[in-house]
Amino acid sequence: MNFSKGRALIVGIANYKTVSRLPSAVLNDANDVASLLANPTFCGYDGSQVTVLLDSEATLAHLRHNLNSLVANTDSSDSVTIFFSGHGALVGGSSGDPVSALVPVDFDPKSPETSGLLEDEFSDFLKRIKSQKLVVLLDACHAGGAAIFKLHSQDSPILTYNEKSLGRLAQGRGRVLIASSRASETSLVHPGARNSVFTTHLLEGLRGEMQGRNDGLIHIFDLFNHVAEKVKLTAGGHQHPIFKASDLEDNFPLALDRAGIKDPGTQPPVFGVSLEAAAARLYPLGPTDQEIWARAGGDVSRLQLVNATGRAAWFSAIRLLRLGGGGKITINALLRTMLDDYPQHPELVELVRLNPEIR
Repeated sequence: MNFSKGRALIVGIANYKTVSRLPSAVLNDANDVASLLANPTFCGYDGSQVTVLLDSEATLAHLRHNLNSLVANTDSSDSVTIFFSGHGALVGGSSGDPVSALVPVDFDPKSPETSGLLEDEFSDFLKRIKSQKLVVLLDACHAGGAAIFKLHSQDSPILTYNEKSLGRLAQGRGRVLIASSRASETSLVHPGARNSVFTTHLLEGLRGEMQGRNDGLIHIFDLFNHVAEKVKLTAGGHQHPIFKASDLEDNFPLALDRAGIKDPGTQPPVFGVSLEAAAARLYPLGPTDQEIWARAGGDVSRLQLVNATGRAAWFSAIRLLRLGGGGKITINALLRTMLDDYPQHPELVELVRLNPEIR
């Protein structure tokens, strides 16, 4: 089988000349994602439809040219994957809100507004791409080891990417944006690792090493759920991938799963019907993770947390909650607080949809 309607633009930039360089894992990330997409044993894209720009190839002009090519050569039935591993920046912040930009290899910090791919221009490209199955994967703002943050002079742009901007990029039917971390976090690369933490688990998903629907396809919600859960665990709760979409009607496929192999003996999992399971995936250390229980109005002292794993602690806590214990916390308050942390998380959105009494 092949995924003949799949198209991809893969960008990896590590060796910047005017801003801080990034680990070599960034280039591995881009190469490995492209290789899996074009591999007939895995994702099944036509190799001629997978474009890779690395380091010196990833100029602003080349980015624009290849985005224009996607605009000109895709139709509504195509699946489009855009992967960017490199720096993001906030520019023009002195008068009004700063705007986000992808940082090409020829970026000039003295002229960021003209040398970066600003969010308005990037968003315009995405709107003009006709595909209604488009995913943008941003693995930006890396660190060469756990919690390494670099300081920049006042004349330099802040190397990050605004979450408000991510939401704007996801506008439109069938468009999904997945970023490797929150704006306040760093996309980690562990010392000696071949890939960043985010891309390591993205590659697992693309290889079919995740719970899927056993229909021979990799679906966008399933891929994000796998990546989000694994990154949070691997990064010790210091990195949280985010999911943005504004008009998404379908858990669309973006590639073949192990060359389209189906498992007729296994039924697709029921998606998003358990608050306990969702909580355990998003807050794997239990109700005290990120103080989620307390922020929702719960009394942690009433919970039985001794010698309990995060998952067991969640099932015990929500059982107590359903029996009327836990303090001022309610099911609605807990779900609302979780949605505040993960407003576009597909599992929480599905949970609300399937259980309209939970609002």
